[in-house]
Amino acid sequence: MVGLSSVLTIATAASATGGGGGGDEAALLAFKAELTGGALTSWNGNVSFCSWEGVSCTRGRTPPRVVALDLLKGGLAGTLSAAIGNLTFLRALELGFNWLHGDVPASLGRLRRLRYLDLGYNAFSGEIPGNLTSCVAMEQMFLDANNLVGRIPAELGNTLTQLQVLRLGNNSLTGPIPTSLANMSSLWHLALGTNQLDGPIPPGLGGLAGLQYLDLAVNKLHGLVPLSMYNLSLLWSFHVEGNRLHGSIPDDIGSKFFPAMEDLSFANNRFTGGIPSSLSNLTTLTSLQLSTNGFTGLVPRDLGRLQRLQYLYMPYNLLEADDTAGWEFITSLANCSQLLQLSLGYNSFGGQLPNSMVNLSATLQYLYLSDCPSISGSIPQDIGNLVGLSILGLANTSISGMIPSSIGKLANLVQLGLYCARRLNWLAAYSNGLEGPVPASLGKLTKLYLLDLSANYRLNGSIPKEILLPSLSYSLNLSHNSFSGPLPPEVGNLINLNQLNLAGNQLSGRIPYTIGNCLVLESLMLDNVKGLQVLNLTMNKLSGRIPDALSSIAALQELYLAHNNLSGLIPSSLQKLASLHTFDASFNDLQGEVPNGGVFANLTDISVTGNSKLCGGIAQLHLAPCSPHTLSNSKKDRSKSLMISLTTTGAILLLVSVLVTIWRLKQRPKSQARPTIAEEGFQRVSYQALLRGTNGFSEFNLLGKGRYGSVYKCTLEGQDTPVAVKVFNLQQLGSSKSFQAECEALRRVRHRSLIKIITCCSSIDSHGQDFKALVIDLMPNGSLDGRLHPKYSIANNTLSLAQRLDIAVNVIDALDYLHNHCQPPIVHCDVKPSNILLTEDMSARLGDFGISRILLETADRTGQNSNSTIGIRGSIGYVAPEYGEGSPISTLGDVYSLGILLLEIFTGRSPTDDMLKESVDLHKFAEAVFPDRVLEIADPTIWVHNDANDEITRSKVQECLVSVVRIGISCSKQQPRERMPIQDAAMEMHAIRDANLMFSSSFAVEHGVLTGHASTFSK
Repeated sequence: MVGLSSVLTIATAASATGGGGGGDEAALLAFKAELTGGALTSWNGNVSFCSWEGVSCTRGRTPPRVVALDLLKGGLAGTLSAAIGNLTFLRALELGFNWLHGDVPASLGRLRRLRYLDLGYNAFSGEIPGNLTSCVAMEQMFLDANNLVGRIPAELGNTLTQLQVLRLGNNSLTGPIPTSLANMSSLWHLALGTNQLDGPIPPGLGGLAGLQYLDLAVNKLHGLVPLSMYNLSLLWSFHVEGNRLHGSIPDDIGSKFFPAMEDLSFANNRFTGGIPSSLSNLTTLTSLQLSTNGFTGLVPRDLGRLQRLQYLYMPYNLLEADDTAGWEFITSLANCSQLLQLSLGYNSFGGQLPNSMVNLSATLQYLYLSDCPSISGSIPQDIGNLVGLSILGLANTSISGMIPSSIGKLANLVQLGLYCARRLNWLAAYSNGLEGPVPASLGKLTKLYLLDLSANYRLNGSIPKEILLPSLSYSLNLSHNSFSGPLPPEVGNLINLNQLNLAGNQLSGRIPYTIGNCLVLESLMLDNVKGLQVLNLTMNKLSGRIPDALSSIAALQELYLAHNNLSGLIPSSLQKLASLHTFDASFNDLQGEVPNGGVFANLTDISVTGNSKLCGGIAQLHLAPCSPHTLSNSKKDRSKSLMISLTTTGAILLLVSVLVTIWRLKQRPKSQARPTIAEEGFQRVSYQALLRGTNGFSEFNLLGKGRYGSVYKCTLEGQDTPVAVKVFNLQQLGSSKSFQAECEALRRVRHRSLIKIITCCSSIDSHGQDFKALVIDLMPNGSLDGRLHPKYSIANNTLSLAQRLDIAVNVIDALDYLHNHCQPPIVHCDVKPSNILLTEDMSARLGDFGISRILLETADRTGQNSNSTIGIRGSIGYVAPEYGEGSPISTLGDVYSLGILLLEIFTGRSPTDDMLKESVDLHKFAEAVFPDRVLEIADPTIWVHNDANDEITRSKVQECLVSVVRIGISCSKQQPRERMPIQDAAMEMHAIRDANLMFSSSFAVEHGVLTGHASTFSK
């Protein structure tokens, strides 16, 4: 922690219990009296106030005096007492990231020794006290992210000449930037962004030779950027976006100025002129934002010299390119191997898209070229080279031709903007990871003749009627997704369509009679036929009768209706379809006579299996004659035969199983080193290899300790990548069973959001004792618990809203897999932040299956574990309440833990937080403010990454939090039967995550602003 650590070196947390310091103790008690919650529960008269949490006192002084008060992210709510001004020896006051409100007390001006003041990320209101100018020893001041109003005290710079860091951003301050700030010769960090400051930028700021970070963004500043600012040779971050500045960028900016610049933003102003080619000399740049100005001419052709560049935003300008010149910069950018986001839309670019765009960095996530109507040609064939793309924007262009098949390689693509690319006629995005609803705006692609979105599996919602275009003549394939609701009657618009495949969804309702308008339809697939080139409605929930209108489709060749809930008769009119050569209506509830003409005359062309009420048809179907008496007897005979067959088969299998088990037990040698069934799923590693890889299980390599053992960092011989080794303490009761349970659970599962066992060790250690260990992937970002509740709060280690949503999705997906896609199902039993580990890209992995239970295949989902009995399952605060009443382990217990976890992720409060008394748990705490006041309980560190004062952003964040908290509350209900099913929670959380991603991405990319970037700073 910059600044505060140096202040605390002069103090120590005193343990003296002697008297004295009564004035300081009284001030602290007055401070406590106006606050609730958090660490203050330890403040009582049983010990010296110098031993209270967060309090540091002088060393060797009688009486002791308070020199530091550190309650960062302490869960405090209330007002800041004026008595704080009585702590006259105070050198550091750290109260950031709490829920404090009211005025900043003027009594702070009495703290003449104060060097470090952090009141940031609270809800303070009113004006900045003018007498803060009396704190002449001040070195760092944080008042950002509050609700402060009024002017910055004009004399601030005249007295606080030792100030090094001044952060006043994310408030509602007005008036000019005081010229006195130019007197702060020690200042290296100045953040005044996101206020309502007006007037010009004081030229004197250009004289602060040590300035490294300057944020003046999102204010009402006007005029020119003073030339003196460009002389700041140490400046690495310069943000003036979102003002009313004008003028041009100096032609020699990269030749004479800003040699250390990394993060440069002129966006959202009124700058004009060309983009200087000398910008290419700023080789330390990682982010360049020039969007929403009046820049003209060509983009410098050698921008690729900026090899560290990650973010390049230039939309909403008048930049030019055509087939003769202007696109060279795209070829040059191939040298920028770290490029993540490239936004070029809303310019005067024209001509064909350069093929060289496929050579851009594989790390590229956003590529935005929308709203350049003169861009023509087709999408380059090798667009699939850009494997990192999550957003590709080409809307409102003159792009034509087919979307190349290589787009199927873009597994991360979540947003493809092609609306109003009116010449586009082929859209194929099958077998990707697309999620969420299909945008109705695809209906604007009025020349589309093929639309294939099959096998994305998580595309959901209803099928938009807008995409049922008359232009679709070749194929509409939406199969193998999660579409629900009825098939729109507008399906009758597909009058030119040859193939319609809707198989493998969750469509319900009747098949519209308007489908008879599809006169040239050759293949209608509503069944479960395998393959992605077929129109298939299999595995849906369609009900009602097969419409006679299908007989109007004279060209129909294939009709698949299997695995639905269709009832009634098979229309005899289908016999008239001379072209129909395949009919599959198996596994429905059809009844009555099967026609025997046309396609129904050939056994190889028809399948009606699984419709017990059908009769008649050709003899080869072996259906009962259409007599009620015969049908009834036949049904009884089949049932009896099936029962006998199943009973006999089951008895034989049981007998064979018992004999095989007895034989194995007799053959097994009595050796402790023999692996169990659970262990046999893994390769083995020797004890000696682990001993060497951890340097004798040294403390230096110790990553953490848990209930049943310790985790070490280990580098195995011949391996460059370190791993984690979980060594079980076999002296601890239940540890051996925990090892077996974890092996048994993890050998059965394969999911990207679960910790994977690389290998295991069951051996004898150097002392002749049993030794058991698991080798798992090393997670470089530690646990979720460490991010939610860090010992030392560092702003750039906080979790953004997007990261929290991703983590929530990962955990829910893992539980959905364990509960619904494993055979038999697995109950984790200990879902909590410390068991959720974070990968290098901050993806979450659910781990520690030491007390998991595998539900018997023959029991229902609330049945008992088959092989493990390690006490009551779970951790305090997360364990389902019914377990304490003796209820059996069930998947709904995990759902309860998940609900608590979700509330913790987004409120930042642990269920064991001191402020949550016995009568108010985390569930009730959230329920009390839901939905209107949900922002009051949101983790304040979320606003490190989001602008709390931007109304649109704040509204979207609130909307997102309301949705997530609703899931958390629903999952953590007291009664298991009232909890949201995990599959529903998964679907909703994906939708919430994707909606937030689309908003954030669209806002950032379309407007060319790297949101949250300007406010990043490590305290």
